Amino acid sequence: MKHPLFPLLALVAFAACARSEVKLLPAASFETVADGRQVTLYTISGGGLTAQVTNYGARVVSLWAPGRDGSMADVVIGYENIDKYIDNPGERFLGSSPGPVANRIGGASFELDGNTYELEANDGRNTLHGGFKGIDHLVWNVPESNDSSVLMRVLHPDGLGGFPGNKFISVRYTLTSSGALKVEFEAMSDAPTLMNLAHHPFFNLKGSGKGDILGHVMTIYASRTTPVDSELIPTGEIAGLDGSPLDFREPHTIGERIGADDDQLRYGHGYDHNWIIDRDPSSEGLTLDATVYEPESGRFLEVLSDQPGLQFYSGNFFGDGKTIDKYGNPVAYRGAFALETQKFPDSIHHPGFTDTVLRPGKIYRHTCLYRFTTK
Repeated sequence: MKHPLFPLLALVAFAACARSEVKLLPAASFETVADGRQVTLYTISGGGLTAQVTNYGARVVSLWAPGRDGSMADVVIGYENIDKYIDNPGERFLGSSPGPVANRIGGASFELDGNTYELEANDGRNTLHGGFKGIDHLVWNVPESNDSSVLMRVLHPDGLGGFPGNKFISVRYTLTSSGALKVEFEAMSDAPTLMNLAHHPFFNLKGSGKGDILGHVMTIYASRTTPVDSELIPTGEIAGLDGSPLDFREPHTIGERIGADDDQLRYGHGYDHNWIIDRDPSSEGLTLDATVYEPESGRFLEVLSDQPGLQFYSGNFFGDGKTIDKYGNPVAYRGAFALETQKFPDSIHHPGFTDTVLRPGKIYRHTCLYRFTTK
């Protein structure tokens, strides 16, 4: 006869084994001084997840989540030391929260209150994610941290990248008891400016460096999108998705239609578009924007936010050998995907889009949740 405590002991042993699979990066690999400020690596945990976050660019460096069998995997792409983030030939925005304006601004300029502001053109003729030195390349202050949460703050000064106003930005990363990475932004400015923040994780639910993400099954709760031109700048149109390979209202693998004969897919070299979430305009709470399921591991990701748009990027520019993950693996072509909750790209040039103007006395707020379960 088995001892009645045997199942409990087996469960404890299994849990201990699963926890032991989490391979933390050494904090010493991220200890440096940049722009006269101390850079540090923070480890937080909660709800079965473990993450490491650096205050250089407020980046999530690693995020460990359990699979169906309890085994842990690091499901975000990142680098193994701070030098790779400060100066690297590969993907710049891994795990960051770019800004002050995430996504693209057409023509690298905008007009506000009769003034024209010239921005840095770091994406052809356009501005991407704040220019050459956005908030992803600043060292943030850390006024609070505990076992499950870290709060970071930064000043994006007037004129940096061409953006007006001293912009005071904060982000809090929390691992919740329900198994979610919660991201909470706030921002204020002392002059009229633009603000559209987004968290920019690159996920592979099989684990970092474990091949491509084309077999991941995706659902996006959106019936419309904002089509783009060949430079990935929105045309100003709002288009329905009926019959389009961008329609993910029913689950599809990412790779199922990515090679379809479609102008939008050609322009993006795959998926790199903004979806308009089907949400109640009067709702100020979180809405389920998208889900992603990885059948091999059983990991299931839910993305929730209070934002009107969701940018889905299918890793179309990986695979050139320049982005090597923290475990020494070259990131494969379409080896990771990003889901960025935000306002619409290039909104300042399209009156029918979302309002990205932040004025003195107003507070910009944005919350998103990346929740992990298995099935």
